[in-house]
Amino acid sequence: MPAPRRYPDELRERAVRGVRTTGRPIAHVAKDLGIHKEALRGWVRQAEADTGERDDRLTT
Repeated sequence: MPAPRRYPDELRERAVRGVRTTGRPIAHVAKDLGIHKEALRGWVRQAEADTGERDDRLTT
């Protein structure tokens, strides 16, 4: 099994911002940036938890 792919922090931030500010679907933003949609979904959920928009996850 291959090791998980590590994405640069800058790419993560740009991807999350692309979803949250434009309202575009996660799958579309992920495809445009060449990342897996489930990775982006997790980043968006974590960003929402970090800003207090979600209460079902721990903050970082």
